[in-house]
Amino acid sequence: MGANMARRLKDCGYPVVAVYDVNKALALTVAGETGAQACTALADVTALAEVIITVVTDDKAMRKIFATKGDSLLAKAAGKIFINCATISPEVHVEVEKLAKKAKAQSLEACMASSITQARQGTLYLMCGGEESAFKKVKAILEKLSDNGKLLRYIGKAGTAAQVKALVNMVMNINTAGLAEGLGLGQALGLDLTMLREVFSQTGANSRVLVTDGEDMQNRDHSCFFSGAHAAKDSGIALALAKKNKIDAPLAAAAKKQFDRMVREGLGGLDKSGVAELTFKGRHKKKRK
Repeated sequence: MGANMARRLKDCGYPVVAVYDVNKALALTVAGETGAQACTALADVTALAEVIITVVTDDKAMRKIFATKGDSLLAKAAGKIFINCATISPEVHVEVEKLAKKAKAQSLEACMASSITQARQGTLYLMCGGEESAFKKVKAILEKLSDNGKLLRYIGKAGTAAQVKALVNMVMNINTAGLAEGLGLGQALGLDLTMLREVFSQTGANSRVLVTDGEDMQNRDHSCFFSGAHAAKDSGIALALAKKNKIDAPLAAAAKKQFDRMVREGLGGLDKSGVAELTFKGRHKKKRK
C-alpha cells in the first residue's frame, strides 16, 4: 500500500524524498522509481520529510516506529506531521497522537477502506481522525489519494476514524464469510454458480463483497489484495471494541473464527476470498494435529 501511495504522489508532482520498509529490496525499488532516498533508519525519514505517511501491519509495529527510545520517527520531529494509514486499534492511534504532541509534531489517522490497486490509482476511500487543524494541513495530499477528495472524509477526534474502519471491516468480513458459505452450499447442491451469483446480485443477497470476491471464490483465484490474516486481525479489533462496550457480536465472532482457521490451515496469505476454500466441498483438506 505504502509503495503505491508513494508512486501515486510522485505522479501528482509531490517530491517523495524518503522511503523506509523492513523489506529493504522493496524500499530500494520504490526509491529508484520515485527518486527518494531509501533510508535504513526511521529517524532519517523524519529528518528528510515534512509529511510522513505510515502503513504498518499491527499495533506492535505501530508502537515500534513511534518508540520513545531508540530509532524512531519521533526523533527531532518538531513541526512534522504524520499521516498514519494502518488498520490498528483506535487506542493506539490516540497514543501516537499524544506522543507526537509531546514531540511538538502532529498526527492524523487516515484509515483506508480500499486496496493496493486503488492506492496506485489514487482512489482510496480515506477516513480521517485527529485534530481538524492537522487534517486541513495535509488535505491537499489526501485529496490526490482519494479521487480528488471525493472519497475523503473527516470523521472526528483521534481514534474515531479507526473505530469506523473497524466496523467497516467487521461487516465486510461477515459478508465475505457468508458469501463463501452461500456459494459453497450452492456448489454442493449442484447449482450453476454463475447463475447463482447473478441472482444474488439482483436480490437481497447482493453486496460489495459479491462484486469483489464472488467470481474469485468460484474460480479459486485468491490473488492477495486483502489477506485472510488481515481479516482475522481486523475482526479481532472490532470484537475487542464490542467487548469493551458490552455488545454481543456473534456474527463477527463466527467470521473471525473462519479467518483464524484460514491462518491455522496455512491459508492466511491468500486473499480473504480464500475463506471459500473452507466452505467448498473437496477443496481444502484440514491439517492434522
